[in-house]
Amino acid sequence: MAVAPARPRRSVLYMPGSNARALEKARTLSADTLILDLEDAVAPDVKADARAQVAAAVSQGGYGKREVVVRVNGLTTEWGEADIAAAVAAGPDAILVPKIETPEEVGRASALLDKAGAGAHMQLWAMMETPLAMLQAQSIAARASDTRMSTWVMGTNDIAKELHCAHTPERQPMITSIGLSLLAARAYGLTILDGVYNDIKDEAGFAAMCAQGRDLGFDGKTLIHPSQLAPCNRIFSPEPEEVIFSRQVIEAFKLPENADKGVLKVEGRMVELLHAEIAERVVAIADAIAELEAAG
Repeated sequence: MAVAPARPRRSVLYMPGSNARALEKARTLSADTLILDLEDAVAPDVKADARAQVAAAVSQGGYGKREVVVRVNGLTTEWGEADIAAAVAAGPDAILVPKIETPEEVGRASALLDKAGAGAHMQLWAMMETPLAMLQAQSIAARASDTRMSTWVMGTNDIAKELHCAHTPERQPMITSIGLSLLAARAYGLTILDGVYNDIKDEAGFAAMCAQGRDLGFDGKTLIHPSQLAPCNRIFSPEPEEVIFSRQVIEAFKLPENADKGVLKVEGRMVELLHAEIAERVVAIADAIAELEAAG
């Protein structure tokens, strides 16, 4: 079983790096994580200005409890390496690199962070968003052992574009891509975040896709608008009843009289040692959420 993430990443909100007002507003939002975006949200003619603006905002700080990530332009673009150098100097929690397709690209991205002087704490995040990435998911994930890579972000819009498939509510056309990524991420201990939901006004549809992502096993979801934060945080948080029962399971297996038992009855339910492991994860997530919310 994968270890629970060190911190909650239920809601991960993209903010356009070229919009100074958005970067300021981000300091007040209830997002677990902010992605200050230099890629898709920024037109080519303002890439350099956006880079400088994001670097200044990150250096200034004031984001409090929120994890701050900078999404740079791809490694093969004219802006990618300069984005990484400027972002690393500003000191965010992580650098998100788009269009990762091979394990070698993970190594190159991590080396660029090292070259730019990134501290030991700074993570590398990778966008998984192309057919080639899906086909090489295991070998890409394996680079987590010798690089800074800690987290994957699903680029479901790009996957739909590349597959020429429909982006349906049930996401059946891309479920293979999602499944391969989840399997690889869990096998190598990566955090993995679901893609965005495009229809901001469709609250019911958004909630349904959040629930689907949670049930599939994602740690959280990337978002495109602040109105999506509250429902996303709620859906990706363990239910109170689940947390209470999980604590009961943990305590039951800790009792001396149950030391040699592999199966117990808790509140009328049969539970095994694997359920105790699941309970440990649920409680770890719940406690981390409580600590994060108390901090801000």
